[in-house]
Amino acid sequence: MISYFVRYDGSAADPEEFLGRYRTQHADILHEFEGIQGLVLHTPARWQDPFDITAGRSSLVAQMTFDSETALTAALQSPARVKARDDFQKFPDFKRVVTHQAMKSENLF
Repeated sequence: MISYFVRYDGSAADPEEFLGRYRTQHADILHEFEGIQGLVLHTPARWQDPFDITAGRSSLVAQMTFDSETALTAALQSPARVKARDDFQKFPDFKRVVTHQAMKSENLF
């Protein structure tokens, strides 16, 4: 399995509006990606670690899953990808660094 992660580090002017749009309109477009098997949205949770660590700053991590690298490549070259990129330009203001990364999954337990 291949996961394609889109990480939103930073904050939106209106976080609820940003996430609401992502959950509805944007997710509908992502659902059109050829070969997509699923979409999981990860949002911050409260937690404490007793060790000195560097905490992440992501306000949203979107995880899309595909059967293979070939399926991901087809999705990224599809008209739905162009539509998703165009849609993101209509999102509420987000002071951001947005990164994209594909990763292979390996279940250990």
